Amino acid sequence: MKSSKGVLRPAIVSLLLMTVLCGVLYTAAVTGIAGIFFPAKAEGSIITVTLKDGSRKEYGSALIAQEFTEAKYLIGRPLGTSNLSPTSTEQKEIIEKRIDWWHNLDPDNRRDIPSDLVMASASGVDPNISPAAADYQAERIAQVRGIKVEDVKKLIDKYTTGAFLGIFGEKAVNVLKVNLALDGLL
Repeated sequence: MKSSKGVLRPAIVSLLLMTVLCGVLYTAAVTGIAGIFFPAKAEGSIITVTLKDGSRKEYGSALIAQEFTEAKYLIGRPLGTSNLSPTSTEQKEIIEKRIDWWHNLDPDNRRDIPSDLVMASASGVDPNISPAAADYQAERIAQVRGIKVEDVKKLIDKYTTGAFLGIFGEKAVNVLKVNLALDGLL
């Protein structure tokens, strides 16, 4: 029969070895490679703007949603996730409240509200909305800001990305980038 020292030593050595390999070396290698080949993404895709006085300001990540609720801005998906069934009464009530919110924000707009404006994304922090959701808001933004609808739509088009490799996913509009452009910062 082995002593407890003979059984514990290989387990402790294996734990330490795997911790160094997986927790330190692997992490450092992946971070280093990402920093070389994808530096902006490795740093979090932070949108930094040079202001008129020459100073630089960070506004957020292009990969994580920012909450906008003012009528002068493009508004993204609701933040947060839900594990409610799509057919549950509670989920229906939440969506009805969101629809009411949109109608209160833009009472003249009686078009159908795109689903991504009333339902949260799976991650709960999706920074993008569909082109239909952006188009739904263009007239309101133009009216509140006193600019042409075509100018708002040009900015939306400018910050719309296509499907990955032309076939995976759908077109998406980055809400933060459009809003920074509307404020004249991009």
